[in-house]
Amino acid sequence: MNFTAKPQVVRWFIIISSLVIVSLILWNVSLFFNQLKEAERSKMEVYGAANKAFEATGDVPLNLKNENAKILSNALQGLQLKIITENTTIPLLNYNPEKEEYTPTNIRNSSELSQDEMAKMAKEYALINDPIEIAYDGVVYGILYFGNSPVIDQLKYFPVALIVIVALFVALIYFYYLTNKASAQNLLWAGMAKETAHQIGTPLSSLVGWTEILKTENVDPDYIKEIAKDINRLEVITDRFSKIGSKPVLEHTDIIQETKDSYDYLSKRSSKLIDFNLDIPQGELPVSLNKQLFGWTLENMVKNAIDAMKGKGSLKVSITRDTRFAKIQITDTGKGIPKSKYNSIFEPGFTTKKRGWGLGLSLAKRIIEEYHDGQVRVLKSEIDKGTTMEIALKLV
Repeated sequence: MNFTAKPQVVRWFIIISSLVIVSLILWNVSLFFNQLKEAERSKMEVYGAANKAFEATGDVPLNLKNENAKILSNALQGLQLKIITENTTIPLLNYNPEKEEYTPTNIRNSSELSQDEMAKMAKEYALINDPIEIAYDGVVYGILYFGNSPVIDQLKYFPVALIVIVALFVALIYFYYLTNKASAQNLLWAGMAKETAHQIGTPLSSLVGWTEILKTENVDPDYIKEIAKDINRLEVITDRFSKIGSKPVLEHTDIIQETKDSYDYLSKRSSKLIDFNLDIPQGELPVSLNKQLFGWTLENMVKNAIDAMKGKGSLKVSITRDTRFAKIQITDTGKGIPKSKYNSIFEPGFTTKKRGWGLGLSLAKRIIEEYHDGQVRVLKSEIDKGTTMEIALKLV
């Protein structure tokens, strides 16, 4: 059974189901919208019919004109009045062709509107709803222009809001997918790092044994001492790799001494074309630190600075402090970083070199920010002049 396919099936099922549900909702909203519009038009047609019937009372036979015509006229007038008073939402303009004037109903600030403004409004209403003529015996007594009620106007935005919600929902699913994928990749890298540490351990143990044998032979002690340093370095690297994916143990440590130790090791084993400088204050600056991981971070950032200078230039490591942080700054005289790339350089895989994985600065940022609750950033940079990177760690 392919277990990796199951999450993809679930994701697609959720997405397709969401689209189907949204389509059904939009379809129902469209039906409801049309029904409301038809109901409002029916109200206006009834109003028009009442007006037409009211005009017709003038043509009843003479023997009905006294009593019955009066009763019928009053009844139709009452019906007309009832329709008008019950319509409190639909904006309406009743045009009288004989007087060439508009009578507004349910229109805000209608008393302040001129007849020209009402005529312009009537044209706008005609684009929304077909006008209704009030006619009798071929004579047009009035024309009803009406717009949409506030409820319909508000409903127009409902589908848009629904689509936005669905878009956010799909974006959330996509973000969840990316997060899961990144998490799986992190587990893979952590597993590979631990396996690398395990694989290095075997030849490293053998090297320690061979060093002990060399001590008994007639070998220059300085050679053995340097070999021992590199073996110790390999042990540190193995320890670093073994800590990836695990929560590191932090101890109260003097950041000045740890920076100096890493600086000494790197300056002795780097190109002689690099002019190393160290500027550190006197005394101690205690921070919560994992020594191996901090050394790895500083090493990555120094090597990145050396690469930026193409192996030749000046590199300075300095330490300052403020009320909350100890700040380690690495300044080079390399090619510099465009301001638009200040954040990109910390992304996994970002590199300007023909060779390399682009993991150094990404790893440094993760070690400092996720494990040490500190900060890593590009403090300043100028093209073809150099860059200053800064590590900030909380004082204890």
